Amino acid sequence: MQAARGAALEALADPALRARWDRHGGTWFAGVDVLPNAADGSIGGVPLAGAWRDLVAPPARWHRAQLSVVRPGYPGRDPGESDAAHAYRRDRDGAHLDGLLAEGAGKRRHLREPHAFVLGLPLDACGAGASPLVVWEGSDVLIRDALSAAFAGVPPARRGDVDVTEVYQAARARVFATCARRVVAAVPGQAVLMHRMAIHGVAPWQAGAEAPPEGRMIAYFRPLCDDPGDWLARP
Repeated sequence: MQAARGAALEALADPALRARWDRHGGTWFAGVDVLPNAADGSIGGVPLAGAWRDLVAPPARWHRAQLSVVRPGYPGRDPGESDAAHAYRRDRDGAHLDGLLAEGAGKRRHLREPHAFVLGLPLDACGAGASPLVVWEGSDVLIRDALSAAFAGVPPARRGDVDVTEVYQAARARVFATCARRVVAAVPGQAVLMHRMAIHGVAPWQAGAEAPPEGRMIAYFRPLCDDPGDWLARP
């Protein structure tokens, strides 16, 4: 963890990376592909290891991890952000499904990144109110059912062509209505392994929450399925 934390602090000190990845009034550093890990996941010769390896099949090649850093005041508001978009992030934790990207002026949803799983590794210790990860328990079942119907008969390589906006929005509404919202707290040395179809988000920062000066830092690995067909088929 110390190797990854050192690399993370170096990234946060880079003005070019801050200019590219700071979001929501500077309260969130998105940091996609920012950490300089090797293809085996290691940083500075320190291996990527943990009990989570018994639960998933690691990819043949690890991508560079995302560095997600949340700061006091989250979610701030970017210039031009709509009232609805800001309210959704504030009131619904910005809940979303990774890999289902909003595209174009109409923010139409398409499957572009069929992740195998989401692995989060905390890089610093923070208080409970420091914008924790939240996950809707059982949401992966509802999302799988909805998207399996939407992609019925579509070859895996063509699924990204299908506009699933309305299907996704309806399934997400069922998730909010029927699934329990769970706060996921983790500290350095622990890991969060999340199902690829789970609806999740980030809670607003609570006043007085304890955190280091840099904020709450988590490294996220989201490897793509080696076989795109596995995205719906695998457990």
